[in-house]
Amino acid sequence: MSKYFGIVLAGGEGKRLMPLTEDRAKPAVPFGGQYRLIDFALSNLVNSGLRQIVVLTQYKSHSLDRHISQVWRMNGILGSYITSVPAQQRLGKRWYQGSADAILQSLNLIYDERPDYIVVVGADHVYRMDFDQMIDAHIASGADATVAAIRQPISLADQFGVIDIDPEQPTRIREFLEKPKAPEGLPDSPNEVLASMGNYVFTTQALIDEVRRDEDRPGSNHDMGGDIIPAFVERGTAGVYDMKLNTVPGASARDRYYWRDVGTIDSYFEAHQDLISVLPVFNLYNQEWPIFTQQVNMPPAKFARDARGTLSTVIDSIVAGGSVISGAHIERSVLGANGIVESGAHVSDSIVFDNARIKPGATVRRAILDKNVVVEAGASVGLSREADAARGYVITPSGITLVGKGTVVKAP
Repeated sequence: MSKYFGIVLAGGEGKRLMPLTEDRAKPAVPFGGQYRLIDFALSNLVNSGLRQIVVLTQYKSHSLDRHISQVWRMNGILGSYITSVPAQQRLGKRWYQGSADAILQSLNLIYDERPDYIVVVGADHVYRMDFDQMIDAHIASGADATVAAIRQPISLADQFGVIDIDPEQPTRIREFLEKPKAPEGLPDSPNEVLASMGNYVFTTQALIDEVRRDEDRPGSNHDMGGDIIPAFVERGTAGVYDMKLNTVPGASARDRYYWRDVGTIDSYFEAHQDLISVLPVFNLYNQEWPIFTQQVNMPPAKFARDARGTLSTVIDSIVAGGSVISGAHIERSVLGANGIVESGAHVSDSIVFDNARIKPGATVRRAILDKNVVVEAGASVGLSREADAARGYVITPSGITLVGKGTVVKAP
């Protein structure tokens, strides 16, 4: 039987998600009320049958390392593990210089396990995917490297790394185009292109040889997508795996090919909106392919009247365990664990992290509140760009207001 090994690249700084990444690595950013972004990559690998997985970390990794050690514990008797591996300066006094350099500096992990094939994935995308099917396609193709790709409208091509396929060999990559302005459409769908998902399968020795060559390559940024894959393409040994071929148990027609890069605050916000519709664009409730995370010992969420008998109303929203909603209105929002929303408060189109408290009569609209934020009675967030900017909050191009961890929002 062939042996597979998983590598999760989790060293990203996530500058475009500031201030959510001010105190944590990007893969550790909370998502969907109770998850962290890395839970999606790890769940996909585990559900696909991989049982030996390392997570390469670097930037502000404490909360990420703690999450992995507390949540992702496997059966050691069977040789299974998921472990975080920080940068160790194995090749000199330097940290990881890029994702390819991270693998180069971690080759000892590969030598220890001696796998036949290696699955390399990013740690900060929201999706479901069966990597076992991609591995089978990689082996059948005879390629040294295979890139997972998802179909996107040709109008969005300049936002992605686009894969130009060989019409004579539609599973082979002819060229890798970085954010092209006018690419060709697909032969079977002229209005679509194949965008790289940042997920790869490699034949082990081919990957080892390439990251070693890349170490001394002039001008290299030591990046998997920008340097390693183009090198395989140039030699004609890079294949593509169309996500359209992937079948995940329990997936609906609506979310079968969902994939979201949450690299910006606006895309992060939009991904949450995909969760809360009646027929969600991405369904967290697919029990045939579950997304795993930490199950904390806490009471269930509670929705109660306030002291005057006013009912709580919660519409098209997700509320995590331990939260108490008393006579408040919640709409099109995601609330994390142990939150308190009090009488007359109004929360709409927002994401609220764990341990937040929104006091009586407060208003939160089109905002993201990090952990331990307190919105004082009668205070508001998201109603006025000018007022929010004056208080030093980050405001995105689409008008989403971010309030940093532990902030107290005071009434005027």
